[in-house]
Amino acid sequence: MKAKYFAIAFIVLALSGFGCLMVYSASCYSAAYHYGNSEFFLFKQIFGVVLGLFFMIALSFFDYHKLKKLKWWLVGVALLLLALVFIPGIGTESYGAKRWISVFGISIQPSEIAKFALVIFCSAYLSDHHDKVKTLKGLLPVLGVAAAFCVLVLLEPSMSVTMCLAFTTLFMLIAGGISKKHTIMFSIPAAAAVPILIAAEPYRLKRLFAFINPWASPQGEGFQLIQSLYGLGSGGWFGVGLFNSRQKYLFLPFAESDFIFSIIGEELGLIGCITLILVFLALIILLIKIALNAPDRFGALLAAGVGFVIAIQTLLNIAVVTGSIPPTGLPLPFISSGGTSVMMFMAGVGVCLNVLRQSKKKL
Repeated sequence: MKAKYFAIAFIVLALSGFGCLMVYSASCYSAAYHYGNSEFFLFKQIFGVVLGLFFMIALSFFDYHKLKKLKWWLVGVALLLLALVFIPGIGTESYGAKRWISVFGISIQPSEIAKFALVIFCSAYLSDHHDKVKTLKGLLPVLGVAAAFCVLVLLEPSMSVTMCLAFTTLFMLIAGGISKKHTIMFSIPAAAAVPILIAAEPYRLKRLFAFINPWASPQGEGFQLIQSLYGLGSGGWFGVGLFNSRQKYLFLPFAESDFIFSIIGEELGLIGCITLILVFLALIILLIKIALNAPDRFGALLAAGVGFVIAIQTLLNIAVVTGSIPPTGLPLPFISSGGTSVMMFMAGVGVCLNVLRQSKKKL
């Protein structure tokens, strides 16, 4: 147990430290150009990691069972924060999206908080009502909370985070014991909703066409994907060397955040990318093992839920950067620039570490 505890902590710290390094590498030029400070994004990332480390350590000693009593409070806070992004003067807009709120000069992304609030709520409800999850009526509270989160996030708009929330809910329900009939019943409409949502917004249609043939609009919607592929392709097996990326010189938009994996591929090559993916895989496997050996159903669902969020978001981010799915904004866990994101992921792992500690006590 002790070895597993320190292995998870080491992996998370290694990923977060590597994230700071790559955020600086990917953003130093654009930060100097736009803000006159090459360490602008680095300092923000370090601040998020320090806060995340504090929460990870604190939550590893905090009895996770107490989170069950807070489930509705966490849902309420998450919904409030998601709603605040639409209030002028509180919510901030960037590139047409309202995804952040500013508190005392610090930007917070509520959707990152909503992911883990949803995991805690689903874990608490499904563990307390596992005998009702086979019925449609018993699933309504989970579906209602998830739908409220998804609607508010979709209005920002952020289809990528909406998909992450939807997939997380589905996997949480499967882990909680939902019937095959209801799994199919919810999966088919959810899958059908994707093309409808894409068709409903012209910019999403443009992104879809850019995904199908980015070279049809190399200076328009296809520009970002093309530049991402250039970065990955030029990296070869071993990369051009750390800090030697060419795409970060304002060629690749959002190089420090959503498309940081492309910079990693360019600087560290295919070997670096595969190594990073294996580290993520090791972390996810360790979290799933915590879930399988948890002392109770609530702890098992919590650990599994955090593992699901990390796995889903990692997969979607890499798929976008490699051109496997249409472009959409979603950070790479622990790596991409974003203080709220790294802080919440580290806090989520902290909860899993407490489940592991409780498992040790039971044994």
